[in-house]
Amino acid sequence: MNTTEFVTTINCMDGRVQEPVIQWLKKKFNSKYVDTITEPGPNLILAQDEDTDRIKSIKERVDISVNGHGSETIAIVGHYDCAGNLAEKEEQIEHIKASIVKVKDWDFGVKVIGLWVNQEWEVEPIA
Repeated sequence: MNTTEFVTTINCMDGRVQEPVIQWLKKKFNSKYVDTITEPGPNLILAQDEDTDRIKSIKERVDISVNGHGSETIAIVGHYDCAGNLAEKEEQIEHIKASIVKVKDWDFGVKVIGLWVNQEWEVEPIA
């Protein structure tokens, strides 16, 4: 398996989801480091596409991770019991899918995936 130095996550600031996502990404992509970009409910922020200042900030941080650290994968995360995105799982998954489209439009030329963290704090890939 190839080793990638960095992967990137656009994750909620909720501390409960940080560790499971980091561990999952390290294992899945055999990476050494995970650059973590956090916002409350980032899947909602990106899907709504209204808060241009926050979206610009997220994009700038992704740029540093991809172009400064060589990250080859960006994961967008939603999770159970999110205080920043009060939607139920099914709606949050739609937000994640819309966020994937948005981030791919930034044209960084890297893989963009979606992840859901369930009530057991387990990571589930979004198809």
